[in-house]
Amino acid sequence: MTNPVHSRDPYRDWLRTRLGQEIGVAEAEAAIAGAVQRRGWPALRALGPRDVVAVLQDMYALMRGTVGDTRADQWLQATTVDLAAFAQAVPMPTPHEDGEVPSTPRPVRWGRRAHDLPLLLARSHAEIAGRSLNAIRTNPDLRSLERAAEWDVQATQAEVRRWETEEMLSKLRAEHARIEVADQVAAATAQGELLRLTVQELEAAARQGQAVAAQLAHNRLMSSQTDAFLASFQPLVDLQDADTPLTMLEMDLQNVRFTLGVPLHPNVLRARYALNYALWQNGEDPQAPPVQQAHENLVQAEAQAQAQLNGTLDAARAHQQALRYHARQVETLEARAAHLGKLGGDPLSLARVKLEWRQARTAAREQAHRMEEAVRLLEALVSDT
Repeated sequence: MTNPVHSRDPYRDWLRTRLGQEIGVAEAEAAIAGAVQRRGWPALRALGPRDVVAVLQDMYALMRGTVGDTRADQWLQATTVDLAAFAQAVPMPTPHEDGEVPSTPRPVRWGRRAHDLPLLLARSHAEIAGRSLNAIRTNPDLRSLERAAEWDVQATQAEVRRWETEEMLSKLRAEHARIEVADQVAAATAQGELLRLTVQELEAAARQGQAVAAQLAHNRLMSSQTDAFLASFQPLVDLQDADTPLTMLEMDLQNVRFTLGVPLHPNVLRARYALNYALWQNGEDPQAPPVQQAHENLVQAEAQAQAQLNGTLDAARAHQQALRYHARQVETLEARAAHLGKLGGDPLSLARVKLEWRQARTAAREQAHRMEEAVRLLEALVSDT
């Protein structure tokens, strides 16, 4: 069999071998071809690690129905760990370009918004790295540098992906902020109604001679402050946004495929390129001081990427747990409001429950949004899209 390290399509070869162990080589080829067709990938395009993850997910879904969840989970975990190790040793394949080597692109024109510039710069670096690799492949004197250049291409492409993810998250956070402001205004509206009814009740008590002057003054003050808030923010939002259903992200945050976030992290790929470049410069001598330093830098980059991955996973799990808690509160308060309505509850009690319900929904929404942002970041590290 072709050595996958030197193959033009090493990840496809690796995937064919692993799937072939489970379902046979012919069936493995068919499964890969089906995944490529369903996703609209070019038929002859070499697969990368994220593409493999997508096909493994297809296989996992199939195995759950044939051999059961336990066996499928064990297979996916072992296979993904092996894929992560493979990704540490084999760079993502870069297509060979025939013909004249294109010249270095002209500098990107300035004048775009400041937050667009890192993405423009990353794309420019990726284009330059691709051209450099093609130039190396056409120069016999530099062919020994090809492996390092392949890591350079993968590192620059990962940097593009990093900034594309930042752009996606920026838009997502803006959308979340818009809805969360609507939630806050809806909660303030419910609070204003509760305060209005409370003031009316206290005024009636005061007319009957009860000593409620301090409570009445305090509730009037809070009511005026709430009205001032609503006067400023109510025109800025669409309150219907506050009634959109809560997003419940029920997903497995223990999924071993997230471990691929370490070898595919831009900083790790950049450090791996530096190590391969140092080896080329020092005649493949692993004991050379520059090589030793590059190796230490790689270990440090992997540790930092692992810490970042763990932090993001821990945050997502914490948000998921908090979301479940607040969602249960929302359901309890909805049931209580329905019960009060059937019993003909007084307006003040109903207003109090409605405020608690709005506050619980607001808290649940915030946790759902923070979890979605963390999950989208994790998915960007390992997904094929």
